[in-house]
Amino acid sequence: MSQGKEIKIICGNSNIPFAKSVCRNIGLRLSNSQVSTFSDGEIAVSLDDSVRGADVFIIQSTCTPINDNLMEMLIMVDACKRASAHRVTCVMPYFGYARQDRKVKARDPISAKLVANLIVSAGTDRVLTMDLHAAQIQGFFDIPVDNLVGSPLFVDYFKQKFKNKDDVMIVSPDIGSVARARAFAMRMNMELAIIDKRREKANQAEVMNIIGSVEGKRVILFDDMVDTAGSLCEAAAALTEQGGAKEIYACASHGVLSGKAIERIENSVVQEVIFSDTVPFTRAEPCSKIKYLTAAPLFAEAIKRIFEEVSISTIFR
Repeated sequence: MSQGKEIKIICGNSNIPFAKSVCRNIGLRLSNSQVSTFSDGEIAVSLDDSVRGADVFIIQSTCTPINDNLMEMLIMVDACKRASAHRVTCVMPYFGYARQDRKVKARDPISAKLVANLIVSAGTDRVLTMDLHAAQIQGFFDIPVDNLVGSPLFVDYFKQKFKNKDDVMIVSPDIGSVARARAFAMRMNMELAIIDKRREKANQAEVMNIIGSVEGKRVILFDDMVDTAGSLCEAAAALTEQGGAKEIYACASHGVLSGKAIERIENSVVQEVIFSDTVPFTRAEPCSKIKYLTAAPLFAEAIKRIFEEVSISTIFR
């Protein structure tokens, strides 16, 4: 067992129920820590348990409020390193700042690379995450990155839901998600269609064309994240009105759900939207169309394998 080292799991304030669920799946308790703020909003961190010589896993999604959650994680890494932790792994179920992963036009930042630099500079030894918005972000880090795949969660769910798969298709909501959607379609043993859209600016999209026939089909839109839900709902409307699809379902690993996302989903033609619990649902208004599946057992298994220094490649299969 990892050369006699001790394992410690701590978390910030971003998704405490998820961290507790991971600990339950491993059979450990969540280590005590205090993450608070001074009166001016400055983040204060205090570790109540010793981490000297331990293999520490910090569970923290960089979701809303993203800047606070990111700083909490960086400060916790620093606290662990200064307390002589043997190794610190940032477990980031949802990796924020991932959408600006390249320069699209002049004077654009590459925020994903900047955040990667911050995480490494803080003293992080390893990163564990799931379904990065762009897989190449793994190369922005100079430390090992394990990018788990969330699609098996949805494969199991939809295989139970659709016993007869003859009239079910997978649809990629844009060209950039084709590889992800194709892998999901192969797991489901279903055909794939693609929506070709043009994005004029962030969080706005115009559906241009549907590649493939979805007429009379039950469709599953598959993506890595849903933010404002504008693209999702526009795609669903296009599949119904232009393509002739009879039912629309959707699933994504990360339900960011900012702005009017809940209202849009509720008023859309989508029958059901499935998310994993990498981002907590914090909105006051419920949505009858949204359902969550837990990714905690997946992360628990990955953490155990990292701690025991054994391969985690089987998780990706």
